[in-house]
Amino acid sequence: MTDATTGTNSWLNAVKPYTQKAPLAALFLGISSGFPFAMIGANLASRLAQDGIDKKSVTAFSLVLLAYNFKWLWAWVIEGVRLPVLYRIGQRVSWMLVVGVLVMAAVVNLAFVQPSADIMQTVQAAILLGIAGATFDIIIDAYRIEILKPEQLGIGAGMSQYGWRIGAASAGALGLVIAQHWSWTAAYIVCALFALPAMLAAVIVGEPERHRQITGRKSGSELLQAIIGPFVDFFKRKGAWLVLLFIVVHKIGDTLANLTFRLLFNDLGYTNDEIALYDVGVGFWALLAGIFVGGILYARLGLKRSVLISLILMAVSNVSFAGLAAVGKSNLGMANAIGFENFASGIGGVAVVAYFSALCNLRFTAAQYAMISAAASIVGRFLTGTTAGGLIEKFGYVDFYLLTTAAAVPGIILFWLMMRAGLIDASVGSAATDPGDHPSP
Repeated sequence: MTDATTGTNSWLNAVKPYTQKAPLAALFLGISSGFPFAMIGANLASRLAQDGIDKKSVTAFSLVLLAYNFKWLWAWVIEGVRLPVLYRIGQRVSWMLVVGVLVMAAVVNLAFVQPSADIMQTVQAAILLGIAGATFDIIIDAYRIEILKPEQLGIGAGMSQYGWRIGAASAGALGLVIAQHWSWTAAYIVCALFALPAMLAAVIVGEPERHRQITGRKSGSELLQAIIGPFVDFFKRKGAWLVLLFIVVHKIGDTLANLTFRLLFNDLGYTNDEIALYDVGVGFWALLAGIFVGGILYARLGLKRSVLISLILMAVSNVSFAGLAAVGKSNLGMANAIGFENFASGIGGVAVVAYFSALCNLRFTAAQYAMISAAASIVGRFLTGTTAGGLIEKFGYVDFYLLTTAAAVPGIILFWLMMRAGLIDASVGSAATDPGDHPSP
């Protein structure tokens, strides 16, 4: 068994990886990964609500995020297609630069739409950004996993989550403030610059040492193998279908709740500046604390116990928003609810992302992580886009958030059963075992 799954007895060894090059690079990768989500998630929800779009239409826009859940369909392109000329700087680095430029262009495109004047044009622009952002995630996730050593997966996941939150929170807060004092168009144009950190990190760090190029793609059979190989490799593992079931169900409650927070805040009467202060400001620091604690827990307790603890905390955190909805507008109540939810999400972000990273085979990193991360939130996003608005209008916010808490319980029970059956250790791939100190085939 490896450091990627068992943990360490030394507090110094638990903290040391935070200062190493690869985890630090993961921080910058996370910044660029997080900002497109804010542009088509929370910020777009605020923009639509302020333009007078009804709740059902606002929550329906969360379906745009389903692009992230279908990214596995084209992840094999990032895995194996060589970009002309640019390929000379590396498979991962070349794709990082190209997709980064596409993301910036998609953000600027969304900047110039007017939701109140043409909702369909807004939908099309949001879909384009969703596809570009999802593709950016494919290359960012693969690059992150491949630059990290097995023993760095936990801390690297934590640093990536730090970066994700910095990118999402900074873009979210900056977007709200610029929109409040200038316009949403200006807000989106400025926020497009958040694509640069990942691009710069790739240029500075270079091609990952642990990248394993898939060989041979000249014949039709070899191309087919490149496409289906990642899935065949994953599903031949012991308990693979149970692992996939856990991936699908573990985050239903959390996703369903998180994509409706801005509706709650708007209905309670919070202003953009208040939302930026509490949702983005307090949440930012609470999540950073949670990520740090999560990294230490992962390093000390190992994969299994840290994931189980994080699942329980994330489920309980949704109750705090039921409390806020019951109390009404309260700055202290909002700070407490946001603080607890983000602290729990920070711990979960480290433990769960590290586990998902460890599931990958280094020959298929991009495709397998795309499949895993896509499956992780597809049910919650689909339910949010199709039923969340209606459920809130029918039952109210209090019962809705209690329902999201109940929806998280099956994932906790399933993971505990997988622990008992030994399926957690049996399911990991070479990302958890290959140190990358030998030449690529």
